Amino acid sequence: MQADVLGPDYRVETFSLPPDSEGPVVATLVKLEPASPNGRAVLHVHGFADYFFHTEYAQWWADRGYTFYALDLRKYGRSLRPHQTPNYVADLHEYFGEIDLSWWRITERDGHRDVVVSGHSTGGLTMSLWADERRHPEVTAVVLNSPWFDMQGAAWLRSPATRVALERIGSSRPLQEIPRRISGVYGRSLHHLHGGEWDYDLDWKPLESRPIHVGWLRAIRRGHARLHAGLSIPCPVLVLSSARSFFGDVDGEETFTHDIVLDVEQIRRWASSVGTHVTSIAVEGAMHDIVLSRPAVRATAYDVLGRWLDAWVTPAG
Repeated sequence: MQADVLGPDYRVETFSLPPDSEGPVVATLVKLEPASPNGRAVLHVHGFADYFFHTEYAQWWADRGYTFYALDLRKYGRSLRPHQTPNYVADLHEYFGEIDLSWWRITERDGHRDVVVSGHSTGGLTMSLWADERRHPEVTAVVLNSPWFDMQGAAWLRSPATRVALERIGSSRPLQEIPRRISGVYGRSLHHLHGGEWDYDLDWKPLESRPIHVGWLRAIRRGHARLHAGLSIPCPVLVLSSARSFFGDVDGEETFTHDIVLDVEQIRRWASSVGTHVTSIAVEGAMHDIVLSRPAVRATAYDVLGRWLDAWVTPAG
């Protein structure tokens, strides 16, 4: 493994996947070793139009003795190549290829037998589906940060007619873009050059997000349908969400204290669908990516996460 763009403490490896219709495909696994390892590990997956740059989150786990791994999925961040349509897949199961290869590295090559699975937003949906289908005994907990459990917005977006249209157009013209207006408010609220706190690569995580294609949205809605039918993740699951959503496209205080991407009521509604041992916590004042919220809010979220791990996951002693 080589040094990562995040610095010498982070090691990175890129591995090849079977090519798709656009050509070669790769995924990238980033690793942070703890100073005092306890043998446990975390595998984290990012959201849409995103990649791993969350060093504070990684260090929090490392300080508890966990080896932290983050996967940049195909066509995202470190794994995006010039010939590719950014962030596109036609089926969320395509991601299982790189998740499985990362899992082999974590459990077989590196020998971890106690692994927490972590996912944010779209990554939360993907990792829920993966954990349910794979049922690996080494998965001891699942932590979901504002997981995308349903289609936000007007009711017609979730109607049977819209579902039929997505299926039809997604089959015939999967790369057709869906028109939408992106204000960039959320991106500006995060990036340190635009009023936020965080320094990250705007080529990998653009302020204006990424185009959405019909085939990709069809894959998401199929994933939602599978989750709504009920998953059976056997281990404890923590679902974190902001206390409130706010849907506006003007910079203001709400952008720093609300989820301005997803509907938090939908997250909480569907949280119990992922398994039988689910804890759902609303974090007051949190942004969409809860671990990028303001410092006091992050401290609250980490306190919640730590107490939950101690109660339900970490063996006594």
